[in-house]
Amino acid sequence: MNSSRSSRTVPAVVAAAAAALTPGTVATLCCSALCFFFLISPARSQERPPNGRPLAAPSIAPPHASQPSTEEKLLLDDTNRERAVAGLQPLKWDDALATAARQHAQTMASQNLLLHQCLDEPPVDQRAAQAGARFSMIAENIAVGPNPEKIHDGWMHSTGHRKNILNPDITAIGVATVRTSGGLFAVQDFSRPVEALSLEQQEGRVISLLKSNGLQIADVSEDARKTCRMEIGLDGAPALFTMRFEVTDLNKLPDGLLQKVKSRAYRKAAVGACRGKETAGFTRYRIAVLLN
Repeated sequence: MNSSRSSRTVPAVVAAAAAALTPGTVATLCCSALCFFFLISPARSQERPPNGRPLAAPSIAPPHASQPSTEEKLLLDDTNRERAVAGLQPLKWDDALATAARQHAQTMASQNLLLHQCLDEPPVDQRAAQAGARFSMIAENIAVGPNPEKIHDGWMHSTGHRKNILNPDITAIGVATVRTSGGLFAVQDFSRPVEALSLEQQEGRVISLLKSNGLQIADVSEDARKTCRMEIGLDGAPALFTMRFEVTDLNKLPDGLLQKVKSRAYRKAAVGACRGKETAGFTRYRIAVLLN
């Protein structure tokens, strides 16, 4: 386990932040009185709130409440205010992330632990996926403190938490809070969502992009769909150029494919989509394009 520690005093606030995750990595940051450590694997240590005393039963919001509570709204508004000052777009409320955050806040409160992964609980990417989120990146801030104002101030005075709040690649957020006798447990789950598109919708997006870039003959073909499912080679009639690609955004063509289309060396395209690899919510579209 690799770790590094630093400290910053923020009275009566304990906070932890997970760095933004991409597939195949887990980064966790936990702290006591804003003393941090980073882990390459899911956290196994257990951190309790400052007083270390058992907590009374937490005050729990309905598990699927879609609207933020007053305290959650304060944390959401504070986050978007900081982003506006930094010239960034506001984060949009995401019900799936909010559900995942609320479940985790309840778990931390009931176990009296401040962890990104509590006992018998999956990590943040799996929790978000189980709640229905699909994303290309995900991050999390957690804390326990007296009120939303103190928690937000603590996050903004911590490099890891501040980085999550001001990450320009993040576009969605879910926030949850649970109050106990020991303080307010708070969770912010952030992500860059990947739009839920059927295979037919994915193919339609790519065909529209091909046509808007000058290739007027483009359509779906079973050969392209079968080729999409292959790792090498192609199925059916030969093609002058074949590309398989996996992306999280279908608002533009990959640079290599765009160059081929704009070369005007090809008259038509066959497009096929297939299921991309998905691991714990990390979602990618997989497409094959055959040019002739």
